[in-house]
Amino acid sequence: MAFIKAVEYKSFTKAALELKYTQSGISRMINDLEEEWGVTLLERGKSGVTLTSDGLKLLPQIRRICNEHEMLMSQVDELHNFKSGLIRIGTFSSVATHWLPNMIKSFQQEYPKIDFEILLGDYKEIESWIKEGRVDFGFLRLPTDTELETVSIEEKDRLLVVLPEGHPLAEFDKIPMKELESYPFLLLQKGTNAEIANIFEQYNLHPQVHFTTWDDYAIMSMVENGLGISILPELILQRIPYHIITKELEIPAYRKIGIAMRSQKALTFKAKRFIEYLPYRLKM
Repeated sequence: MAFIKAVEYKSFTKAALELKYTQSGISRMINDLEEEWGVTLLERGKSGVTLTSDGLKLLPQIRRICNEHEMLMSQVDELHNFKSGLIRIGTFSSVATHWLPNMIKSFQQEYPKIDFEILLGDYKEIESWIKEGRVDFGFLRLPTDTELETVSIEEKDRLLVVLPEGHPLAEFDKIPMKELESYPFLLLQKGTNAEIANIFEQYNLHPQVHFTTWDDYAIMSMVENGLGISILPELILQRIPYHIITKELEIPAYRKIGIAMRSQKALTFKAKRFIEYLPYRLKM
């Protein structure tokens, strides 16, 4: 753990503060590791510490061991007392904004001493965190990596066309698919972004993609400023400050959201309990 924290903070001093050791104690622990294994894990310099190539190669396994140890200790604690601990969640912005705050608020009314660590990323990053054991579980678009166990959420997230106010397409009740080719398009690029790419491929559409980003809010701001149109999940379009218009597609399209984990059996009891606070039912 001393090694992992030194890597995260790029500093023995900050790692020592985090783990409540002295700086020399952290340095000695890592020196002992390097001597025992016969490798140099970190390069020391005036600006801090950095991984060597050997350290980089060993880091994922060391992190996995520490995460497994933390999970073991967490499960031992659960045998004695379920009232404390940490739940680590990987997610993307729309779930973090519109689902997790209410879930956490409700959960902490019953379990006020359980803390949360929320990691925000794209689909690929979240998959990686789950595999490494960096998070207990993650929210993902389904289908996902076959190595992971998944549970789908019954409610599907509708994909809507996003327009600036006064746009010619605002006159349509539902946007014809071919009209997506007629105006500059701002593409939300999350992971492989299959849900929007599938729409284009299925209907043989060739939109005029002028801008790509993984940030939903950047897309909305650019649409508001008349830089183009886009397609975004309905979930992220709730309670937004932007002056934009949303319209259904002529042929409805959806994003399927689910929860992914390495193994349902290995999921801590407190993580399983938290998942029960989802605003929608799970499809097991």
